[in-house]
Amino acid sequence: MLRRSLWLLALVVVEVPLVLLSALVLLGSFTVGLVPFFPPCVALVRRVTRRTRKLMGIAAPYHPQPPPPVPQADGWYRSDRTLYKTPRIPAWNDRWKWLFGDPATWRDFLWLLLDPVVKLVLAVPLLVLPGHAQRVYGYWAALLLGPTAKSELAGQVRKLSESRTLTVDSQAAEMRRIERDLHDGVQARLVALGMTLGAVEELVGTDPAAAVALLAKAREASAETLVELRGVVRGIHPPVLAERGLGDAVKALALDSPLRTNVEVDLPVRLQTPVETALYFAISELLSNAAKHSGADNVIVDISHTERDVAVMVWDDGGGGADPSRGSGLDGIERRLAAFDGVLALSSPQGGPTTVAMSVPKVLPEEYGKKKNPMPRWQAAVVVFCWSLSWLPLFPQGLVAGVFKTIGFEHRSWFLALYLPDFWQWPAIVGMVSLGMLMYGVALYLPMRHSRERWIAEASPRRPWFSRC
Repeated sequence: MLRRSLWLLALVVVEVPLVLLSALVLLGSFTVGLVPFFPPCVALVRRVTRRTRKLMGIAAPYHPQPPPPVPQADGWYRSDRTLYKTPRIPAWNDRWKWLFGDPATWRDFLWLLLDPVVKLVLAVPLLVLPGHAQRVYGYWAALLLGPTAKSELAGQVRKLSESRTLTVDSQAAEMRRIERDLHDGVQARLVALGMTLGAVEELVGTDPAAAVALLAKAREASAETLVELRGVVRGIHPPVLAERGLGDAVKALALDSPLRTNVEVDLPVRLQTPVETALYFAISELLSNAAKHSGADNVIVDISHTERDVAVMVWDDGGGGADPSRGSGLDGIERRLAAFDGVLALSSPQGGPTTVAMSVPKVLPEEYGKKKNPMPRWQAAVVVFCWSLSWLPLFPQGLVAGVFKTIGFEHRSWFLALYLPDFWQWPAIVGMVSLGMLMYGVALYLPMRHSRERWIAEASPRRPWFSRC
């Protein structure tokens, strides 16, 4: 905690000169045309805000960067109504519009201007009571550096667009695989079966023995075709997955695997069918990779949940060295998970072991999520007010004034109590110290009481329906 406070205060050394530099750049950009200096200045400001966001755990609110310019059919690059031979000027124009038109850029400048003042006010609390002071500073930082509702919506739209593209590509690849399996497998066997039955028709009158032999082969071919067709069906949606759910379907995969596979499942309810299907085929692909390429003897599959999020871990003791770029199927798994905002992480050093972690957020019902119980706004305002101003009566107007009164220092400065008659000076100093301590106490008490009430509300068991009748 204290280390984070020191980092926050140390950033003031960079912020103050950057305020002056930003003022000069903005003034020059809009008066004498020093526009080329604007993007580098914004980049410097964003480096400082990025560090602050990292310290306080705040998400970035910026619009996505513009894509690189694409040449026209004639090889020229268009920017507005002007054509260019190279993409350098169009790329610079796009970057300028991106930085200038992003509201987060101007919120960064406003934060940079006010942040040194806020840190000056909170300097003592950040060092004396870093945990609570950082909470107050976090409110301030999130106010200007956090994403707005509009930027969050734009990010969600962009992410949904990317997920839709990945999903369409994944579905198209899956359809091509099914078509290839039917064309190269089942269809070829059915054609051969039809030719065999045609030969039986010609031989049944002239050579019954040969016809009977061909019928036996046709029966064997039909059985093999049925087995292959069932394999194709399982590749589309396994019956055990539809009937028993993800846990039992993965356990069935483990029984068919040539490796010693241990499966642990901790899911309170069944997932939605699309999510179950995506996770099932992802685990199936990983088990297949472990059996074919890793040289492993043991595999562990763990399916668990945290609140509404589902996590899957597949571990094997093979030789490691898994590389998504070598066509190991991990790209296909990522495309499957992207449709549900899922992510995949791989750890596969040379020599092993290999660990693949997958996470899909918010796929369990709402009742499994952690109930949010935010502090009322008036209480949050009181906490911010007390943290921001409690140092004033406690230290300069209270303790420092008391020291000056004790040593008989003649200079009254701005210590209000020293301007009162002698009889009232000590009561005023004690009152200031008491007021500062009271404000600190209120700033500590309200969050603690709110946390206790929220904990009690979340820990209380839900009453059964029949007790509420």
